[in-house]
Amino acid sequence: MRTLAILMAGGAGTRLTVLSDKRAKPAVPFAGKYKIIDFTLSNCVNSGIYDVAVLTQYRPHSLNAHIGIGKPWDLDRQRGGVHLRQPYMGSNADMDWYRGTADAVYRNIDFIQEKNPDLVIILSGDHIYKMDYRHMLDYHVEKGADLTVAVMNVPLEETDRFGIMTVNRNMRITEFHEKPKARDKGTLASMGIYVFNTDVLINRLSAGTEEAPQIDFGKDVIPNMITQDKVYAYAFDGYWVDVGTVQSYWETNLALNNPETAQVLNLADPNWVIHTRSEERPPVKFGPQAQVVNSLISNGCVVRGRVERSVLSPGVYVSPGAVVRESVIINDTWIGPGAIVDRAIIDENVVIGAGTCLGHGDDLTIANKQMPDKLNTGITVVGSGAQIPGGLVIGRNVLIHSDCTETDFEGTEIASGETV
Repeated sequence: MRTLAILMAGGAGTRLTVLSDKRAKPAVPFAGKYKIIDFTLSNCVNSGIYDVAVLTQYRPHSLNAHIGIGKPWDLDRQRGGVHLRQPYMGSNADMDWYRGTADAVYRNIDFIQEKNPDLVIILSGDHIYKMDYRHMLDYHVEKGADLTVAVMNVPLEETDRFGIMTVNRNMRITEFHEKPKARDKGTLASMGIYVFNTDVLINRLSAGTEEAPQIDFGKDVIPNMITQDKVYAYAFDGYWVDVGTVQSYWETNLALNNPETAQVLNLADPNWVIHTRSEERPPVKFGPQAQVVNSLISNGCVVRGRVERSVLSPGVYVSPGAVVRESVIINDTWIGPGAIVDRAIIDENVVIGAGTCLGHGDDLTIANKQMPDKLNTGITVVGSGAQIPGGLVIGRNVLIHSDCTETDFEGTEIASGETV
């Protein structure tokens, strides 16, 4: 059956703080050399789906440059291929930015009708997982479903982050609650992966009215369809992570250094390659004093200090005497002699001066004063292009905005929980 994949890639990723200042969440680097969206794009081509639309909106430039014509994923095709779709002003003068996931797809109905697929699979471009979509598509057809939702069990304390559903013994969905506050709705969560019969998708999205708009799949479309259509759940038991928070992004990157995670998310699996746009970089170089323990080091890095349980993207320079510990360091960051970076996420093109200690103190619980709900686990985050002077002591849960210069730092100490 002809299948069209639609990737939702317009999210701002505000919970990632300064990491999404200049890029959409799917374009945030991950695991050294990749972008987050690489995993979903690779799942598509590895599943034999070569007709892919990527719906962008928030700061799409980095994402557009990364995907291009889709050559790294074998999507540079005359038939099918990758299509970057951004909001545009059509004949309807009231058209505006996408208001939600369903609204984004609705604004592209003309494109869907032109492609004329039998099935449409809707995917999120900001999750880390490996999944063969062919199994879900076959399941959808076997069930005679109008809509199939991929689901997995999540911890009870995280249910308010997901759409939670109840199913009968045949896996037909009987109830759906979008991000419920109560903890009594179960733990079966939507993964944001939907397979629709094309005619059903078009009819349901077109049925929206001013009084009952079809803006979001979780809030509007799925709850309405449960009562009138055949809606089934497809259980997925593989590795899947939403890296939408600072804590989960940091944890998931560092977990790649653990044998257990490396086995279930094997980046070296020749049968399920994660494709990306690779940069032309020289090999990694280790100096005579270099020490690297349980870390991922990308091409173009120069390590002359010590790196422990960390992830370094291409072009990172670690000076002699510097220590990088339990941190994620993104492209072309320079870490000066004798500097210490502990439990931090450093965006690209940052300079950390000699002797600076970034991530100081034993108390990880002093939350950031401006963003207490986002920075409260001891992780210090530095935005791209920041220039941090030497000799500073910077505490935990500190937020340093993009493009800060040395004159933005007052004194020799930035206390835990502060923002620069």
